[in-house]
Amino acid sequence: MPDPIAAARAAGRTLLTEVESKELLASVGIPVTPTRLATSADEAAKVAAEIGFPVVLKVLSGDISHKSDVGGVELGLADAAAVHAAYDRIMASVKQASPGAKVDGVSVQPMAKQGIEVIVGMTTDPQFGPVMMFGLGGIMVEVLKDVAFRIVPLEPRDAKQLVREIKGYPVLEGVRGRPGADIAALESFVLKVSEFAAAHPEVQEIDLNPVFAYPDGALGVDARVVLAPVS
Repeated sequence: MPDPIAAARAAGRTLLTEVESKELLASVGIPVTPTRLATSADEAAKVAAEIGFPVVLKVLSGDISHKSDVGGVELGLADAAAVHAAYDRIMASVKQASPGAKVDGVSVQPMAKQGIEVIVGMTTDPQFGPVMMFGLGGIMVEVLKDVAFRIVPLEPRDAKQLVREIKGYPVLEGVRGRPGADIAALESFVLKVSEFAAAHPEVQEIDLNPVFAYPDGALGVDARVVLAPVS
């Protein structure tokens, strides 16, 4: 597998694509949805058939950070015809919303079953260096700002504290008859991201949002890796 970091550097990019980001994270054992690049509607339909329906398509562009804001995400596509139509809709929508964006194609990935949404991330603080972040995910992180932080590298006890420190922790334990999350799997997920960040000082930012927390594991369904600029 070509090195996604080297490929981005060679192209003069600091933002890895979703496909590159997930390849990189999966290579160190961080559980993410398998994701492949397609550059045409026909290729997207072929990849979807190989992955297995239903699938999700997301626009791939180094110029677009928030894909859903430009109509760049299509969910729950159940057959080849739906994938074809969704690919065309994405391209038309992105062209209208972001006419100057360079589009590489779309990512094709299986539609993961819904879980409790959490965010796992790393950002580089000018003073402290890499810092891990954990909180409730999806739009909740933007609305509630319910996140906790720890300086990298994390020890197992740090991961334990990080997960339990958020105000929304009772949601992860299970509320109103809803199943809770596999807390040990979340702690392991956080530790693996911390280990990756410690081993890759050239990575400036990691954003896994959402990560679906299940009663029996955790799965990153969207991933973004940003490299530090070459000085």
